[in-house]
Amino acid sequence: MKPRKVSAAAAAVLALALAATACGSDDGGGGSDDGKKITVGIKFDQPGVGLKTPDGKYEGFDVDVARYVARQLGYVSDDIVFKEAKSADRETLLQRGDVDFIAASYSINDERRKKVDFAGPYFLAHQDVLVRADDRSIAKPSDLNNKKLCSVTGSTSAQNVKTKIAPQAQLQEYGGYSECLTGLENKTIDALTTDDAILAGYAAQDQFKGKFRLGGFKLSDELYGIGVKKGDTELRNKVNAALEKMVQDGSWKKAVEANFGPAGYRSEPPPRIGVFSG
Repeated sequence: MKPRKVSAAAAAVLALALAATACGSDDGGGGSDDGKKITVGIKFDQPGVGLKTPDGKYEGFDVDVARYVARQLGYVSDDIVFKEAKSADRETLLQRGDVDFIAASYSINDERRKKVDFAGPYFLAHQDVLVRADDRSIAKPSDLNNKKLCSVTGSTSAQNVKTKIAPQAQLQEYGGYSECLTGLENKTIDALTTDDAILAGYAAQDQFKGKFRLGGFKLSDELYGIGVKKGDTELRNKVNAALEKMVQDGSWKKAVEANFGPAGYRSEPPPRIGVFSG
């Protein structure tokens, strides 16, 4: 009988030791080591909106919005993983679960709402044109007729101008906005068109300050929303609550001024959040 008591006691000690080891392991975790991460899709190539800098940092209005929302969801800065969300990949990233949400100049439209859900909108942009600061020949949208108009390959912005506003515009499609800006600076093109927020971001870069100006034409309305996986109502509602708080506490206005102010861009007031939650 005595050996059994010793074995039982030994087993109890071993069990306690194992339990203590397990507890010690849990206590050793925390912060970024406990697996608590949130992956956010942003643009990497839009100054003022979403940009990955050469030193690996992330900046822009959408980045500020994403960080604020993530904090309201319970994450600290080190828990946020930014992933590039190119325009053509955004729905796929959400559907596959590669990202938790996307804040990437993501205009809300009916076609996209069939595939993903949107929180927000948190920003109202307009299609506009960027021209040289000293060029007074483009004062109204129709002045784009017979002008060399640039946008990126596959963009709907230039086609919108061509079909609805200035049918004689000479479209120039480049691989990226930076190429359009170089052409605008060198006078090989006359105007660049896309969302005004994106244009303001480029114009605010140090190397371009004072060289360009926005036309202020408001050629379309573009409501930016935060994309979440279709059917994730809980996350969408939490993001809406975070966006509402961002507007109320002044953080939204501060982010707009910090990212777009240097270009002299005057944003619209924040739109009503939650209008696409039904």
